[in-house]
Amino acid sequence: MGADGGSGRTGPDKALNPRPGRAVSGNRLDSWDRESDPGSRPLSMRLHVARIRSIGKRFSLPLLILGGAGMLAAGIAEHLITAAAAGHIHGSLEEIRPADVALVLGANPRVQGVPNPFYEARLDAATRLFNARVVRGILVSGDNSRSDYDEPSHMKADLIRRGIPAEFITCDFAGFSTLDSVRRARPVFGQQKVILVSQRFHLERALYLAGASGLTAEGFAAEDAPLQWHLRVRSRETLARVKAVFDVALGRGPRFLGPRERVNLGADSPLR
Repeated sequence: MGADGGSGRTGPDKALNPRPGRAVSGNRLDSWDRESDPGSRPLSMRLHVARIRSIGKRFSLPLLILGGAGMLAAGIAEHLITAAAAGHIHGSLEEIRPADVALVLGANPRVQGVPNPFYEARLDAATRLFNARVVRGILVSGDNSRSDYDEPSHMKADLIRRGIPAEFITCDFAGFSTLDSVRRARPVFGQQKVILVSQRFHLERALYLAGASGLTAEGFAAEDAPLQWHLRVRSRETLARVKAVFDVALGRGPRFLGPRERVNLGADSPLR
């Protein structure tokens, strides 16, 4: 009698225990063996795998070179831009020297249906400058490339709601980019010196472009947005800095210049 209480022989209803790691079915076992042996795969599959490996080897080196070049360009741009802005960004009214005009760099008033904190903070900062008599007028520069999108008019209306007289707010409707806003200030609006208003990370690039344009500028840092908003724009800013360095190197100017425009200023009495 066997140990299981049976007859001791193996009948049709008694199966031998399979070896560990092997499937019971002969077909499944054969399939397992074929998968573990690349040489047993169909020729077409082996050719396909070899082709994929060949493509990977062919492109891996160019991709590594391209990635390295991108990192190098980003590093150079970061160094040039932060160096140009060093000592020119101020966070308090007491630190910054007066100028006739505050140039407020545009932003979308709303993002995904909610107020944009970058936009609101820039207008708050411009209002502080005007009320403290650090500037005599405000130039709002933004995108108006579509009939349904008008950053400068929104900025002007929201500054008026903050108590700034409408006659001392001038709109630049061709500020399609930071480069456009900065490089139009002198030839179009006749400004030799301005206070740029934006967040600190954006001001660094704007000050770099201003210096390359012959525009004397200081930056007044608006309050930064919450972290989740800041993370959204930081990667874009890295690419924008590389582009800014190339724009300066290539001598790229604004998309439009146009005729001279007057900037309306407050009383001629001394600032502060």
